Amino acid sequence: MSYGPLDTPAKLAEFYAGFEDEPIFYTLCKLPEERPAGVTSYLNIVPEHGRIEIGHIWFGPALQRSRAATEAIYLMATNAFEELGYRRLEWLCNSLNARSRAAAERFGFTFEGIARQHMFAKGRNRDTASFSITDTEWPGVRERFERWLDDSNFDEAGRQLRALREC
Repeated sequence: MSYGPLDTPAKLAEFYAGFEDEPIFYTLCKLPEERPAGVTSYLNIVPEHGRIEIGHIWFGPALQRSRAATEAIYLMATNAFEELGYRRLEWLCNSLNARSRAAAERFGFTFEGIARQHMFAKGRNRDTASFSITDTEWPGVRERFERWLDDSNFDEAGRQLRALREC
């Protein structure tokens, strides 16, 4: 990210206070604990072109690689396409961030390429990897999410039986 680290509550509050309309941040909580476990947002919102991005994704250790993390992305995508009516959902990340790139592909986003020297962050050039899901792709991606999230895909201990890619 081009900012951070935000290693104190005061720095985090200052960061959030710096935004007016966008990004729109969401706190992610795992149920039933309802304790904050991560953050995500909608940003680069361009209604006239039907485009919106999911970004500023911070999954704390309790949320990383969890069913709840996958469900959070599923819910945001469902909201973007089915409630808000967007045609294109984007996922942009530092091209060096292998975990974010793998997550985007796991969630059904299609890799579109690298924007070279897309930004200057923390004193260096950042190349940005671009991924998307379009409204025509969404029904198939949604179906895959729903098969994976179904209770029948998890054992008694909550472990997945089939990977999302297999669904």
